[in-house]
Amino acid sequence: MKRIAIFASGSGTNAEQISRYFSERSDVQVALILTNNPGAGVIQRARKLHIPTLIFDRKLFYETETIAEFLTNQHIDLIVLAGFMMLVPEYLINRFPDKILNIHPALLPKYGGKGMYGEFVHQAVVANAEKESGITIHLVNSRYDEGKVIFQASCTLDPTDDPAAVAGKIHRLEHEHYPKVVDAYLRELTD
Repeated sequence: MKRIAIFASGSGTNAEQISRYFSERSDVQVALILTNNPGAGVIQRARKLHIPTLIFDRKLFYETETIAEFLTNQHIDLIVLAGFMMLVPEYLINRFPDKILNIHPALLPKYGGKGMYGEFVHQAVVANAEKESGITIHLVNSRYDEGKVIFQASCTLDPTDDPAAVAGKIHRLEHEHYPKVVDAYLRELTD
């Protein structure tokens, strides 16, 4: 059985979608949800789904290799970032090479990099009167949003769309595609 660990910092809608997608599968399991935010909504979602949760702090994440050791001991095959706001440290990338996926709420390389997440991305897209936006699923490296692109999906934007409308369109794309892309990538890892 392939085991997934999901890292999330916020409400956890993508973590929930991925967890539900795999909930009836015997070959893949969302084994853990990890968060750096003790007030994150993802914690309640994980409880409802009966998925163990680990809450950690910045010091533990950046100054020790405890998280990598924990994930290795838990036999994690793939790490999935779902609204996780911290830069992944080099030790974790080295321990899980090409086994950390992230989703970004724009069509990279546009609107990526430090500080470009969530509402900030949608505001920039609207401010620049973009005709389309979308999602990018990519491998994680040591720089924000610069890893190898695995998948992109786009949506058309209307001139009247405000950041909230753009966010709604992006969330629909995320929920539709992220679980399927994770599934396909896991199959590639086993081939």
